[in-house]
Amino acid sequence: MTKPDKLEEIFRLQQALNQRIGVDTTNMTDEQRIQWVLNYCRAITQETAELTDSVPWKWWAKYQKFDKQNARVEVIDLLHFLISIAQVLEMTPDDFYEAYAKKHQVNLARQESGYKTKDEHDSKHI
Repeated sequence: MTKPDKLEEIFRLQQALNQRIGVDTTNMTDEQRIQWVLNYCRAITQETAELTDSVPWKWWAKYQKFDKQNARVEVIDLLHFLISIAQVLEMTPDDFYEAYAKKHQVNLARQESGYKTKDEHDSKHI
């Protein structure tokens, strides 16, 4: 038996979860897409704060502990919302992977050049 592609499965699971709570990313108007991108961005902000709280970010405080298990959960929560945003933007798993691979090449080129100047056009092909 062949295992499903992991990224395709993540997208499938996220779409089913979103539809379960009444969010159908396949039939949105542009206004709805804008609203849901904003909703998911706000959720990502909150999840990022929760991830931050999982690590001892107060360098002066000795009472804090590193909660690696919860940090892992928060990373997955972030992924849920990132995939949801990708789906709102009508990205497929293939689109997502291809954009990641192209952006990765841009990031490598930036590192190799020392990223001394900002080039607004280096990501236009993605």
